[in-house]
Amino acid sequence: MGGLRASLSTPQSKGPYVRRLFATIADRYDFITVFLSFGRDAAWKRRAADLAGVRSGGSALDLACGTGDIAFELARRGARVTGLDITPRMVQLARAKATQAGTAFMVGDMMALPFAAERFDVVTTGYGLRNVPELAPAIDEIHRVLRPGGVLVSLDFNRPANGFVRAVYLTYLTIVGSALGFVLHGDPDTYRYIPESIRRYPGAHGVAALLETHGFTDSRVVPILGGFMAINVATKR
Repeated sequence: MGGLRASLSTPQSKGPYVRRLFATIADRYDFITVFLSFGRDAAWKRRAADLAGVRSGGSALDLACGTGDIAFELARRGARVTGLDITPRMVQLARAKATQAGTAFMVGDMMALPFAAERFDVVTTGYGLRNVPELAPAIDEIHRVLRPGGVLVSLDFNRPANGFVRAVYLTYLTIVGSALGFVLHGDPDTYRYIPESIRRYPGAHGVAALLETHGFTDSRVVPILGGFMAINVATKR
């Protein structure tokens, strides 16, 4: 556990750690998201896509796209979607799952997006903002590539404000994550990363406040799973 915490202690160490982690878990990623969400992950991603309000023919960017679930939901709503992930295996899996027009997937870093300014009508991310080495620069990059009036939607674990509830929540995730990591990968730290990353995350309301100071307006939080998960929604000024 000490090594995990040290790996997450600075942006310089967190970035390489997260890259290695997601390369390790890519082929188990879909199973894990379903297991840890009690089977609700697909419904949450549909909700995120609905909140994005994409129009037919609109352009959307799905960051930390994983195996493509949110990107596919946006495409079903008529958007032209680019999915970007820093893990090549995730992108490979997303391309293999693509069965409809309107999606393209690429490897890239959400802290240095390879797109011109004001390129997209919508930016989405599922479990992405919590994993970047530095949150503020990633938000600035999202703001840069969104058109004025464009919408950001972020689905992620929340960080409960109540200290007792937060402790119980993180303990549960630590126990479950340790067991899963040992069974699936022979390393308990593999999924203990989730509660450790939540400890360092400002939570949905903290993200909402940060968005307001980085060029977004109408920043709001949509709680799900009793507030243990949340969707951030904000509009570029």
